[in-house]
Amino acid sequence: MLDLSYEAPKPKTIAGAKHDWELVIGMEVHAQISSNAKLFSGASTKFGNEPNANVAFVDAAMPGMLPVINEFCVEQAVRTGLGLKAEINLWSAFDRKNYFYPDLPQGYQISQLYHPIVGEGEVIVNMEPGIARRVRIERIHMEQDAGKSIHDMDPNMSFVDLNRTGVALMEIVSRPDIRGPEEAAAYVGKLRQILRYLGTCDGNMQNGNLRADVNVSVCLPGQYEKYIESGDFKHLGTRCEIKNMNSMRFIQQAIEVEARRQIAILEAGGSVDQETRLYDPDKGETRSMRSKEEAHDYRYFPDPDLLPLEIDQTWVDDIAANLPELPDEKKARFMVGFGLSEYDANVLTAELDAAGYFEAVAGGRDGKLAANWVINELFGRLKKDDKDITESPVTPDQLGGVIDLITKGDISGKIAKDLFEIVYNEGGDPAEIVEARGMKQVTDTGAIEAAVDEVIAANPAQVEKAKANPKLAGWFVGQVMKATGGKANPKAVNELVAKKLNN
Repeated sequence: MLDLSYEAPKPKTIAGAKHDWELVIGMEVHAQISSNAKLFSGASTKFGNEPNANVAFVDAAMPGMLPVINEFCVEQAVRTGLGLKAEINLWSAFDRKNYFYPDLPQGYQISQLYHPIVGEGEVIVNMEPGIARRVRIERIHMEQDAGKSIHDMDPNMSFVDLNRTGVALMEIVSRPDIRGPEEAAAYVGKLRQILRYLGTCDGNMQNGNLRADVNVSVCLPGQYEKYIESGDFKHLGTRCEIKNMNSMRFIQQAIEVEARRQIAILEAGGSVDQETRLYDPDKGETRSMRSKEEAHDYRYFPDPDLLPLEIDQTWVDDIAANLPELPDEKKARFMVGFGLSEYDANVLTAELDAAGYFEAVAGGRDGKLAANWVINELFGRLKKDDKDITESPVTPDQLGGVIDLITKGDISGKIAKDLFEIVYNEGGDPAEIVEARGMKQVTDTGAIEAAVDEVIAANPAQVEKAKANPKLAGWFVGQVMKATGGKANPKAVNELVAKKLNN
């Protein structure tokens, strides 16, 4: 398999009034496990149901109701850990994370703080060809989601929807390895891509199925390197957490705004308070949500209703044996097997459906030619119509048929584009369309030669110019193509024009 070496990108630097400052970012990404039932109850997880329709007695904290763990959710967490090349802990335990909030009927969430199911892993975040950031994963733990408070339905009242209460989440905690807003967004994008490939989370950020808490701090140049060498956080600045970000664009904006806020405080001689903040995209600012005296502002107690979670290594091995091909492996295979550039391979593997489509088109064909048609023609056309690959009116077989006709010399590149538009808008078999509509390329050298002779004979002045300046031969090629309705084989035309002008 191809060994993709890369260099780390330079950290984002912000110029203050007194110093240059570097950003240090860690992220806690909450990914909803793709499961039909919640973590400790059989209640539905379907999005969009009527408020409070997806609530079991356990979720509503009815007396005497005991949680029963969903084995499928555990499997998905293990699967995710393996996909992130992380250590799987065969022994883990659940704690009660106690805090009061109206959308938390139990008064606590069941979570894994001290003994998570997944340990250290990594994510390689590609920024551009040859440039990537290795982001270390500290842990992944399972926990229940909270409900949702709704404040915009009435001027005087707030409403509570408990449908999300108890839904299984994976909290994926990174080390502070991310060094800029663009890297942070790319990290979330790469994590989303891996989760979707694994099938453990659908990555729908709009519905809140994937959201991030972003920890931001600033430090002077050179301090981060001291932290890496020593592992001592004192070299880094005080971090602030920006809560519940569910947009790549807003993540970038919030980091930039928060970093500049911290720099202004530090350069004025103040100190940054460790706290949780919210980003207001309308005002372009972060505002304090709650202070943090310690690293965690919650109280944790072991859950008395749940035994420690013990899983078997053979079960983990079975899950590992059935993992799908992940994005980085697929990208490397596309580069080796189809001769693609790193850029093209990145584009084609960004979404699993797109990768599958390309592979169906490229099978038994020229990989680079297939990639060119999928990326430039199909993706470009779909983007214009605001469609994704699953909505493509052109099937892989149809696009493959167009490419086959080009390869055989039946049609030129220009005719192929016209043919693609017909197939896109009307459907049909490309070969039959070419035959029925007389689009087949003229390969008869006799017919092409006759057309070349006719153009040369009609333009003696241009012939003399072309003999003096061979670059002008292209004019004759254009005229011949025009005369043949674009059907003449361009290669044959070029060869004959060059031959005739040189005689």
